[in-house]
Amino acid sequence: MALDYWNPDKVVNFRDVGGFINLIADRDLMPAGRLYRGGALQSIRSLDVVNNPKTIFNLRKRLDPLFPHVATYHFPISNDYEKYETSTPEVRAWLQDILAVIEAGIEYPLYVHCLSGKDRTGIVIAVFLSVLGIPREYIIEEYLLSDGDVSRPMIEMALDGISPIDSTLKRIDLQRVKLELLGPHI
Repeated sequence: MALDYWNPDKVVNFRDVGGFINLIADRDLMPAGRLYRGGALQSIRSLDVVNNPKTIFNLRKRLDPLFPHVATYHFPISNDYEKYETSTPEVRAWLQDILAVIEAGIEYPLYVHCLSGKDRTGIVIAVFLSVLGIPREYIIEEYLLSDGDVSRPMIEMALDGISPIDSTLKRIDLQRVKLELLGPHI
């Protein structure tokens, strides 16, 4: 089945990452309602469709429409790079640029998206979850929830490329990122 990118009342692969991680783990590991992921926002009528984020991370080349009172950050990466190859300097630099914004502090909830909300978004969310110390199997299971062509070997390659995360992403204060992502948690 093809993904429907043009429904004004729905965004492909939209979900509450914390809510789903907690369901997968069968215990509270993350706050719900703080981190969302999904596809492009090009056809929606209102941000109500994605639970009214205060910050948006757009991972696509194309810019988002402007939404009032929402901070939008644009993190495009060339298609010359395979985003799942997180061991490459270019992909690591892209990930560190994204983490640096979290490290500096943002308003929540945060919505992270690309076109389909599965590949670039899946990698960024996997990195966030790795920083939080979420077990690898839960990260993979959360990634595999996406509609479209998702691949367990590809997300495993991405996770392998950032492992161990504390020595891979050295220029970022990962403890600060963790505290930012968790907020006043459980």
